[in-house]
Amino acid sequence: MLLALILIPLLGGAVAAVAESWGRLWPGRVAFLVLLAELALGAMLWGGAPSAPGPWLAEEVWPWIPRFGISFHLALDGLSLVLVLLTAFLGVMAVAASWREVSTRPGFYYLNLLWTLAGVVGVFLAIDLFLFFIFWEIMLVPMYFLIAIWGHEQRGYAALKFFIFTQASGLLMLISIVALALVHAQTSGVFTFDYPQLLADAMPEGAATWIMLGFFIAFAVKLPMVPFHTWLADAHTQAPTGASIILAGILLKAGAYGLIRFVVPLFPGAVAELAPLATGLGVAGILYGALLAFAQTDLKRMVAYSSVSHMGFVLLGVFAWNAIALQGAVMQLIAHGVSTGALFLLAGAIQHRLHTRDMGRMGGFWAYAPRMGALGLFFAVASLGLPGLANFLGEFLVLLGSFRVAPIPTAVAATGLVLAAVYALALVQRVFHGPPHPFADGLPDLDGRERGALGVMAVTLVVLGLFPQPVLDLTGPAIESMRQFAAVLAPPLAESEWRVLP
Repeated sequence: MLLALILIPLLGGAVAAVAESWGRLWPGRVAFLVLLAELALGAMLWGGAPSAPGPWLAEEVWPWIPRFGISFHLALDGLSLVLVLLTAFLGVMAVAASWREVSTRPGFYYLNLLWTLAGVVGVFLAIDLFLFFIFWEIMLVPMYFLIAIWGHEQRGYAALKFFIFTQASGLLMLISIVALALVHAQTSGVFTFDYPQLLADAMPEGAATWIMLGFFIAFAVKLPMVPFHTWLADAHTQAPTGASIILAGILLKAGAYGLIRFVVPLFPGAVAELAPLATGLGVAGILYGALLAFAQTDLKRMVAYSSVSHMGFVLLGVFAWNAIALQGAVMQLIAHGVSTGALFLLAGAIQHRLHTRDMGRMGGFWAYAPRMGALGLFFAVASLGLPGLANFLGEFLVLLGSFRVAPIPTAVAATGLVLAAVYALALVQRVFHGPPHPFADGLPDLDGRERGALGVMAVTLVVLGLFPQPVLDLTGPAIESMRQFAAVLAPPLAESEWRVLP
């Protein structure tokens, strides 16, 4: 079933490319059905998950290149399952957003979209580090084509900048992966890229620091962390709407997943030394991203810079490394993926109608498009952390857990909640309120497809905000399993303790 999670979008992309010969709408229909099947398979895996804690909910391994200790090793725990479900869910939303926007070479478009998602799922499932790197590259190349071919006016520049940042940092990660395998071979006599075997080996301190930095920089660029964030706004602004949803909602999560899964458990001693700096950079990202978001006049750039701020909370929670902060970081990943994906869907709908992203040429949209205004207001207040919604829960748990470790940085980070209210409500005011702008006279309201997609996303945020316990129960054992390898940062909890966490 784990291999099927990768093969479904991979083969589905090939079918979508062929389906263009059947008619212009057929590639989108194929992609939609493929991602519904992916979502259903993920739900089946959740439904069959055992209630007792354990390292993996499912595991599959096949020999691949045994001479170099490389295997096709896939494994699924609660953390990766939640992210796979998020990938499939936002993939469906991306197809819905692309239905009318993409008219040029739709078959090749949906092939790249589905292959990006296949690479992301592979990243979340691969626990052989060489295999992990291959999937890391697979998810980046199709995204380059999505931006470069179907993007907007400066798509070539944005796609090249995205590619250079991600490939340069990916090269650092590859060097670190090979170095990690070599150091493990020297200490244990076994050359392997298998994550469970590497976890069991203690690294020499000097080597651990340098190898860890290669992983950390690669994941920090993808997160993105200040000062490695400069590619994000250009890529988001120029990408088509569906690619923006995937980029913000899923690809950024691969960076956070790498920090939680690999960096801290593999290099706990080196991370303990890095934690104060990483915490400071997380706080800087929260505040700087919020200020940049408020300063924007381009609607998509404003939403893009808000992601820098929200991912700062994730970085803060990861390096606090206690159970509450990590649960908050995971919930923030889910909530940010849904809420920011919805804001990009709205921004794409506005741009498709008006052919502009300039908020100076917007205003008074509520008079023309009340459904768009109501949903825009909902996702704006979700982004700022309205109590009762999933975003609030994620940020609250991060701050609660981080305060126990670093009270002063956490207190400074909490001011980001105020700044989020400023830029989120400024977005609502500039776009939906005020005097109607003549340029937007007679703006069409959301159609049924757009309302359906945004409505499902809104319900998801409400349900996760009011009933988060199933997600916390699913991810709790996985988080504790990883925390036991980094007890130098925070001691692991007993099962009875993490099961009663808020």
